[in-house]
Amino acid sequence: MVLFKLRKLLSRYLQEMRWYVIVSAFFVYAAVSWLLLVWANEPSLYQWPDYLYWLVVTSSTVGYGDLSPVTDAGKYVVSLVIIPVGLSLFALILGRAAAWVSQQWFKGAKGMKDLHLDHHILVIGWNGQRTIQLLNLLLREKEHAPNSPDIALCVKADVENPMPDKVEFVKVESFNQDADMNRACIADASVIIIDNDFDDMTMTAALYASKRNPDSHIIAYFKDESLVSLLRQHCPNVECTPSVAVEMLAKSAFDPGSSALHHDLLSVQEGQAQYSVALPQLSKPLTVGQLFTGMKKHYDATLIALADGQKNITLNPLSDRQVSDGDKIYYIAERRIANPNWEAFYAE
Repeated sequence: MVLFKLRKLLSRYLQEMRWYVIVSAFFVYAAVSWLLLVWANEPSLYQWPDYLYWLVVTSSTVGYGDLSPVTDAGKYVVSLVIIPVGLSLFALILGRAAAWVSQQWFKGAKGMKDLHLDHHILVIGWNGQRTIQLLNLLLREKEHAPNSPDIALCVKADVENPMPDKVEFVKVESFNQDADMNRACIADASVIIIDNDFDDMTMTAALYASKRNPDSHIIAYFKDESLVSLLRQHCPNVECTPSVAVEMLAKSAFDPGSSALHHDLLSVQEGQAQYSVALPQLSKPLTVGQLFTGMKKHYDATLIALADGQKNITLNPLSDRQVSDGDKIYYIAERRIANPNWEAFYAE
């Protein structure tokens, strides 16, 4: 009974022991062991750096056998003090390290850790399978992106990280509180995607994101299209994406296959998909016609739209329209074109 209580008390004490206490105990153990070896007259064991090597090998149970005590006193010291105490300390340190690693993984999976990211893609909100599909598409796009940004998911829902090996994860109490959103590094994100179950939550998060990071590319998904114009009045820099399911149904009624066509253009899993690229500083002006012909000839891609510096998008722009530095072209291709050879387009 006494031994049981003693073991229970010792176990609780070791579990509550702080790291600095463990480190201090190891140094005390090393110092006492060295003094005992000097007393036992074991010069082959207490001389530096052999002592450090032998102590680590012995206390970690590796035991190479190349160094060992030769005197009777040394054998008693090693068998009764150094090995038992060393094994206990080694097991304690190893157990604490394993517990710390497990705790850090648990905190990451639960979203309890602060993120340390920069120029990342931040997804705000949770919509079950739709969010997982969004993350899969972002990861697929990331493979072909030149800068390969990190992807982080910020949620309020009681869920764990759905992709702990691919996506950073943080759980917050509110999408519009500085203390919470600082953990997701919202001010340092290059792209912010907002998609929630409720449009009012999306609206609040979009207004807050626009205030905290006005230079980022903010995308908000709304089920109610009437909220799009309302948000654009207050935050013209936010790209609003309304639900288009009903529009696709009507379009497919008169143009069969339209819904499948648009799905294929948006998907990056297989086949042709829609991409974009910004024009760099050009040596001389280019026209849409030259771009259209050059994209098709050199990259087997089809130019479908042009966005000017004010983000005004024109579908099927006129062929004689000149493009400027900073304009963005949208095209359909089998894969993203990383670095187009713009000089080759002047010959078209």
